[in-house]
Amino acid sequence: MRVSASRSRRSLLAGAALTAAALAGATAPAGAAPQAAPSLQEVMFVGNNWEGTADVIRSSGDFAKIGRINVVPDKDERLREIYLNPIRLVFFLGIRETVGEGHDQYVDDMYSTPDGSALVASRPSFADVVSIDVATGKVKWRFPVSGFRADHMAVSPDGTKVAVSASTSNTVHVLDINTGHQVGSFKTGDKPHENVYTDGGKYLWNMSIGEVNNDSDAPWQDFLKGDRKITVVDTATYKVVKTIDMRQRLDAFDRKDLSDSVRPVAFTPDESKLYFQVSFFNGFVEYDVATDKITRVKTLPKNPDTSDDRKTYVNDSRHHGMSMSPDGSKLCIAGTMDDYATIVDRASLTEGPLVPAAKPYWATVSGDGKACVISESDADQVTAIDFATGQKVVSVPVGDHPQRVRVARVPVGWTSPAGS
Repeated sequence: MRVSASRSRRSLLAGAALTAAALAGATAPAGAAPQAAPSLQEVMFVGNNWEGTADVIRSSGDFAKIGRINVVPDKDERLREIYLNPIRLVFFLGIRETVGEGHDQYVDDMYSTPDGSALVASRPSFADVVSIDVATGKVKWRFPVSGFRADHMAVSPDGTKVAVSASTSNTVHVLDINTGHQVGSFKTGDKPHENVYTDGGKYLWNMSIGEVNNDSDAPWQDFLKGDRKITVVDTATYKVVKTIDMRQRLDAFDRKDLSDSVRPVAFTPDESKLYFQVSFFNGFVEYDVATDKITRVKTLPKNPDTSDDRKTYVNDSRHHGMSMSPDGSKLCIAGTMDDYATIVDRASLTEGPLVPAAKPYWATVSGDGKACVISESDADQVTAIDFATGQKVVSVPVGDHPQRVRVARVPVGWTSPAGS
């Protein structure tokens, strides 16, 4: 299996633009001139998990806020359904008291459709994926996932499909992003989490993180965390072509002390190496795809004010969030429980300045590729850090408990829909 084609953010958006143009031509009446696709602007969606909104900000420069979208316009209807179903209510309340830290989780991940007309979001507490019309703020389609919780998503490089992890059923659903119809699905390890397309969309990787809500956090209790593995499928058939158990690879690298729960990841531009974070660890791991081996492990500084009690880490994650500069030379790491973010030189694995941040929970790349953008979940803001200097550029206030940040597109001149 080869996994070498670029999966850059720019390729995804270019593919989405081409798809939008094709759709505009395909739907024109016979004999009529095809309508031009609407002019789109690149933005960022910031998902405010506890608030149920997505702030729309500029994707580079001053990262100024453009508007906001209500991701739970059907909240009352969904809550009625949940409270009338005792089993669903148990899981709904369980999410609130465990992964939600006492809050309902209304938006986890989100992307835009190819034509920029809708925001597609996973909603953990509602166990679904929805498409929200960015002009009207209304639900265009809704897909209830199997089980009781929806989690991380990924969009195919051509922008036409969205994959979502159904974390309590150990399933990944793949949906048509325009209609919400399921086009495929596959089984994973326990608690599927991150999804990544590779090789131009030929393969889809899923990382399962296992049980992160129990208190069996001591290293000797690691076996109680469930079946954790990377599952790789062929997207033509959604058949498994490879599974990777990082426990074996970490043990071979003499790091039996590290958890094999693979959290956020970043591939190099040629997809020859995979970098990933694991539970409880202040650092990250380098994995060579071709040789199927761990090649380096980087330990990052500890914050002296951070407790070593693993039970105090949010969902077992000491560090959660990483991205890579477009040229592959720098990594951006969110040191979640250590309250900083830092730019790391990939060749030497030397970290730059530790930029103070209040529980940063995600890291992505700005539209122009010059900065890493982190979500500060405890400060309700996103912060841009320059890849070249490692220094903070700007912070922008957003909603309650921002987590996922994604580059997206909306129509030029777009403003918030009424009621958002």
